[in-house]
Amino acid sequence: MQATVGDRLHVHGNIVGQPDRQGEIIEVRGQDGRPPYVVRFDDGHETLCYPGPDAVIEPQAAES
Repeated sequence: MQATVGDRLHVHGNIVGQPDRQGEIIEVRGQDGRPPYVVRFDDGHETLCYPGPDAVIEPQAAES
């Protein structure tokens, strides 16, 4: 898993009824874009995150 600042982290809920969580990667602390990441989730919460297999990196949209 590799990411850059500005990419989105999408963590799928792994329990029935648990909503997915999404947030912006605001800092990459691993080498070569690897975890851990500091993520600001859409609810405003910031945390250091080591994404698991239930997470997907969504690349930042390229500017035109």
